[in-house]
Amino acid sequence: MSTHKLFPKLLTLLILIGLSTVSTSAQHETLPELIRRVKPSVVSVIAYDAQNEPVTTGSGFFIRPNQIVTNLHVVESAHHAEVRTFDGKGKTYPVEGLLAVDEEGDLALLGISLPPGRDRALKIAHDVPPEEGENVFVIGNPLRLEGSVSDGIVSAIREVPGIGSIIQMTAPISQGSSGSPLFNMKGQVVGVVTIKVTNGQNINMALAAARVAALQPDGKLLTFDELAARGRVAQQRPEARSDWFYLNGLNSLWLGNYDNALQYFENAVNKNPGRVEAWIQVGYCKVKQGKNLDAIRAYQQALLLKPNSVEAYNKLGDAHYYAGSFHKAIEAYKLAARLAPQTGEAYYNLGLAYLEIGDHAAAVAQSNLLKSLNTGMYQKLLAEIQR
Repeated sequence: MSTHKLFPKLLTLLILIGLSTVSTSAQHETLPELIRRVKPSVVSVIAYDAQNEPVTTGSGFFIRPNQIVTNLHVVESAHHAEVRTFDGKGKTYPVEGLLAVDEEGDLALLGISLPPGRDRALKIAHDVPPEEGENVFVIGNPLRLEGSVSDGIVSAIREVPGIGSIIQMTAPISQGSSGSPLFNMKGQVVGVVTIKVTNGQNINMALAAARVAALQPDGKLLTFDELAARGRVAQQRPEARSDWFYLNGLNSLWLGNYDNALQYFENAVNKNPGRVEAWIQVGYCKVKQGKNLDAIRAYQQALLLKPNSVEAYNKLGDAHYYAGSFHKAIEAYKLAARLAPQTGEAYYNLGLAYLEIGDHAAAVAQSNLLKSLNTGMYQKLLAEIQR
């Protein structure tokens, strides 16, 4: 072959090798490189009272242009608030109001106005939570030390019905870290740090990012005065006592204290027997205690109140599964899948239940359905099938 014919092929090969090298290096940023890239999207959040005195400080991050996520408890008692970015020596912007509020998830979506063309939005990894042992890092404002970085690993993942996945981590956090983004080693947000205190100790927790991605502006900018007024109205409702017990039960679930959580949830259903989500939580805590028959009765009560509850059917299937009644579990999971064919949880549950009764082909069929819906769950189910 002549040299002039060989040269274009060699050049093409060199270009491809070069592109591959660039791609590989981009996927393996060092921790300092990751921090430099994502830190401009993290802010400190300061809440003030009517006398302009700071009452709470926390952290937040841009989820979309001019939209910042933080914990609701950071700003819920504020008369007004502001955020401070890390540009140069720092720039301060007033919070215009709240675009959305998620009380049970302890999340608030704040609206601010930045100069045009400054898109700071972070990538949200909402498909599946990180794995146990995975390296993660946090950027936040512990004890008003703005922009502090800490790293560690994911030590546990827990599921809380109605809330989602809770990530426990070894990365140290302190007061002021509430609302901080939890990053994986690709610079994607995998969770939002929330300070939970038990026995005088901070437990390092984050709410998985799936709930963050679902936080969307509801069309009306809520002022801090309106937020406070809404809270006062909520406290006057007949169900207010049930709400109090329910939210305290969720706090106990965050910390993995199922016995304490059960007491709160049972009080919640006693105060308001028509509260579906509280019955689901009672069932979940009963499963954790190994009382599967009690759990089944609680889920059935939830379904009497709300016959189309996908979560109740999935959790009912779990109770049957742990009780060893795999055919009944399959029936419940099928009903969940029928009600919500575009979500992956029921297909994943079905796959595991089919494996328990030895129906390998049916489990594979569920994995095929799952493949296009949820990559993370598909890979987990496939690993179980291949064992």
